[in-house]
Order: sequence, then structure tokens, then C-alpha cells
Amino acid sequence: MHKAAFLSQIILGAAVFCATSGPAVAQQSSGELPYKNPALSFEERVDDLVSRMTLEEKVSQLGHTADSVPRLGIPEYNWWNEGLHGAARAGYATVFPQAIGLAATFDEPLMHRIADTISTEFRAKYYAELHPDGAAEWYRGLTIWSPNINIFRDPRWGRGQETYGEDPYLTSRMGVAFVSGLQGNDPKYLKTLATPKHFAVHSGPELTRHSVDVLASRHGDGSKSGVGHVRVQLAQRPTRLRQ
Repeated sequence: MHKAAFLSQIILGAAVFCATSGPAVAQQSSGELPYKNPALSFEERVDDLVSRMTLEEKVSQLGHTADSVPRLGIPEYNWWNEGLHGAARAGYATVFPQAIGLAATFDEPLMHRIADTISTEFRAKYYAELHPDGAAEWYRGLTIWSPNINIFRDPRWGRGQETYGEDPYLTSRMGVAFVSGLQGNDPKYLKTLATPKHFAVHSGPELTRHSVDVLASRHGDGSKSGVGHVRVQLAQRPTRLRQ
């Protein structure tokens, strides 16, 4: 599902929370507006909610700090949470070894259990610190910016410890295990949302990563380097995040 659609579902969940618990809208019934009606499908509710937003309100949702839209009952939401090897920057939490060390176990079931533990702690912190209006604190939301599935091919990049190493196949298997552990196995809702990274401006020197063009040497042809294994297909499942 496209990011815009999932973003809308985050907004929808937050708006419904606010609409059902906030004093300003306590008099409204859940079925008064279609996006607040749980009997409708997610798609119908999202379409209705987005159709009610102005262009300015839609644009305000595009940063990692998404503004509140009080007239629709949408609280502020911060998308930025770090969970590479534990619930980071969110107070006390279980800290696991760095990603490069986890990959060295070559243990997919273990990686899945670790990610499941991380998502459980994020859920607990989210519920414990959720504001009365439905807003969540920075680093305490349900959208996790992990795992890092960049291929570590150049030692000049100072964040290689965040990756699963230079082997594409191992990275794919560890990545699948981590993503499925974070997101859970509920047929309708995600436990947390995994966000594999980085699509661009990474894998180079940290200070110049927005401009430098680092060309690592080839590791033979594609058949020998394992490049064909990079394509990993996760089983299709609804991307609904229950708030």
C-alpha cells in the first residue's frame, strides 16, 4: 500500500480516538460521519476523511511531525521512532546487540522474536504516554524507522553497524524476520509499522550523504554477487495500524 494511503489510515485511527474520547466532540455519535463509522471499510473511511481535508491540511501531514486538524478531530502525530535494536530514545527499554551483531547469528527465528519484543515495548510506551487528545510523543508512536537494509559495501560509511552486512541474501532474510516480528500476525491490524530504510542519500560518508556519489567496486557479475537475492517479497497483508 502506498505511503499516502497508510498515512491516511494513521490519521483515521487518531481521529477516531480523538472523536470517541475528546470532550469537544463527545456529543457526536461514531456513525455521524462516515470516517468515524467502524462498520465501514478502512478504504471507505479513509476516502471520506481525506475528502474533507483542505490542501493545506494534507500538506501539513507530510513531515515527520504531522500537525493536528482540530476541526476533524485529528491530533498531532510524530512519525519518527527508532527501533533498530530496541525501543530507542524512549526511556527504559530492552537493548539488543547492534544490527551487524544480530545478523552474525544467522538465526531468523531469533531475529523475529527480538523484533516482536521491540514492538511489544513500543506498544506499551505508546499506550502509557498517549495524550488525552490522542497525540503521541516523539519516539513513542507506532511507526518504527527500522530495519536498515542497506548493503554495507563501503567502509567509508560510518553507519555500517546499523546494517546486516554486505551479503544481500543474509540481509533479505534478516530483514524479513525483523519486519514480520515488528508488524505481528494479526490478520487485520499491524502491531507496529516497520519502515525498511534507506531508499536514498545513504551508504556514504555521513556528513556528505546528501551530495557525495560513492561508487563501490563490483563483486563479480550479478549471478555471483547474490544481487538477485535482494528482491524480497513479503506476503501481502492489510496495512492497518490499530491505535
